[in-house]
Amino acid sequence: MTRDDITALLTDPRFELLPFDSFYDQADQLPEGSKIAVTASPDLGVDRTVEVSLDAVERGFEVTPHIAARGVSDVDHLQDIADQYEEAGISDLFVVGGDNEEPVGEFESAHDALVALAEHGYDFEEVGIGGYPEGHQKIDDDTLAEALEKKSPYATYAVTQLCFDPEAIIEWTDEVQDRGIDLQVHVGIPGVVKYQRLLQISRKVGVGDSIGFLRKTTGIIGFVKQLVGSRGNYTPDRLVEELAPYGADPDYPIEGVHLYTFNQAADTEKWRRELV
Repeated sequence: MTRDDITALLTDPRFELLPFDSFYDQADQLPEGSKIAVTASPDLGVDRTVEVSLDAVERGFEVTPHIAARGVSDVDHLQDIADQYEEAGISDLFVVGGDNEEPVGEFESAHDALVALAEHGYDFEEVGIGGYPEGHQKIDDDTLAEALEKKSPYATYAVTQLCFDPEAIIEWTDEVQDRGIDLQVHVGIPGVVKYQRLLQISRKVGVGDSIGFLRKTTGIIGFVKQLVGSRGNYTPDRLVEELAPYGADPDYPIEGVHLYTFNQAADTEKWRRELV
């Protein structure tokens, strides 16, 4: 690993922001023209993601909106969303199943939405899907693997779910390649965030043994200080350092990083600039 490897990996990241009221203040903390992914919230609905994404385009950002299939009411609704994105010049979509407990309409999965987009002639330049190096709390590994195979013909890249373990990310990437799935990988990396909030988020999304891994990488005394202290922040330095050589390898499919900011964009961007 060299300093140049780290710089290359972090030079042009995508920042994920949640479409809450704080979105605009957070976006203003990022460099002009940054890549921003706008998530979908089951509480706010997919149309809120559309609204925020179009506003972000107007502000000069390069936007990747999430389409949460289980939050889309029907084909007409999906077409309306895709038409608005095309008209705004958005060329990159991220299609997920979504966090709705029950579908609001006819789409059960990301695959359903991807098929419908293709059948109705939409051809976005980039289409992303999710990858799960540590599995999914509600879906078994075999079903996840089958779903990835079904979705991959409609996609150009995968974004890995929140994960603290670089070895798990590399193992997952290698396995996907060995199965003949040819997708670029955008590594999902947690940004700077307080340990307590990060652990809460990790449990919610089902990250495997997050407490154990963080404790292992900081040492028990350091971990306790970070967890208990109100100023204790997680920073993904080690994760970036161990992934950087793979990102620098032109023959390896890691294309870049997707920074989960948890709407603390200023702290994450400050950390990124200092590390670069």
